[in-house]
Amino acid sequence: MRITFLLPSDNLTGGNRVVAIYAQHLAAEGHQVLVITCAPDHLSLYQKALLMLKRDWQGLKNSATVQPGHIALSGVMHKVLNHQGAINVTDVPDADIIIATWWETAVWMHAMPECKGRKVHLIQGYEVWLGQETANKVHAALQLPNMKIAISTDLKQTIEEKLGNLGITVIPNAVDLKQFNAPQRSKQPTPTVGFVYAIGSFKGADVCCRACELARLQIPELKVIAFGADEPANEVPLPKNTEFYYRPEQADLQKIYRTCDVWLFGSRLDSFGLPILEAMACRTPVIAVPIGAAPELLSDGTGVLVAKESYTEMAAAIVAVCNKSAKDWQELSDRAYHKAHSYSWDDATTRLLNLLNTEKHK
Repeated sequence: MRITFLLPSDNLTGGNRVVAIYAQHLAAEGHQVLVITCAPDHLSLYQKALLMLKRDWQGLKNSATVQPGHIALSGVMHKVLNHQGAINVTDVPDADIIIATWWETAVWMHAMPECKGRKVHLIQGYEVWLGQETANKVHAALQLPNMKIAISTDLKQTIEEKLGNLGITVIPNAVDLKQFNAPQRSKQPTPTVGFVYAIGSFKGADVCCRACELARLQIPELKVIAFGADEPANEVPLPKNTEFYYRPEQADLQKIYRTCDVWLFGSRLDSFGLPILEAMACRTPVIAVPIGAAPELLSDGTGVLVAKESYTEMAAAIVAVCNKSAKDWQELSDRAYHKAHSYSWDDATTRLLNLLNTEKHK
């Protein structure tokens, strides 16, 4: 099949990584795949949203140097438009399938004629962050007639609780099991905890930081590791002596996960939470709030779920996991590994193709 993805920009967000992985796997299956992204515009609505969520006021004020995103780095066929604004019909080749990946691209896709492909909306978030005016537009985009796929059950439920039954199918994200893998290991000699650092409050790094500080009252030697795309800032101070990695190479991420006894996920807003699966695939147990895919991945005892924004519960869970016997920790580590490795991007791609082929014959 000829498959076109529409993206508002190419960047290093998790959503773009998902599109890049799907594009790679579909191309490997023999399909003709093209990803179209808008011309770089540091002050587009989409990028303003990301910068505002991160509270990156300097980024809003100044135009930054364009860095290659996941699409450019993936090696898939990639068309970067030479004009600002919406992707229009003249930008898109005829195809069998056209896939929107953000609410604005769903609106642009809706205006495309049938020759551009059957319309699919890959819903990667409930994108209502910028106030009621934007929320109304997002709701209208979600109700457009097309095939709808959400990346987690939590995301589907959140949207349909607001808008009613939209016929959304869930195809969960997976993890690159070649990149994120680890041999069986024991607990670290020094108890070690890690998390993703970000300034934006929606990522919940402040909850993780406070939980680590509180856990240190019972485990003074607790080592803290973090990585992120934001430089540490006073708005969200890291715990003392945190080992921090700024924008680490993708190949180095598994090394970071593998050096931890437990990984934290404290997000206030997330449609999936790929670091949960990445850590689990590297045999690192996860403590998470029930956001995104966390309930689906951890509620069976594979990890630990704690209340939203409760750094006290998260701290108690850190102490409990780090104080487990070597045997009990090993069992929890193995459960995390086997859960993550039970479902791959090959599986997700197969589900996607099966859905597309089933709908084609209706």
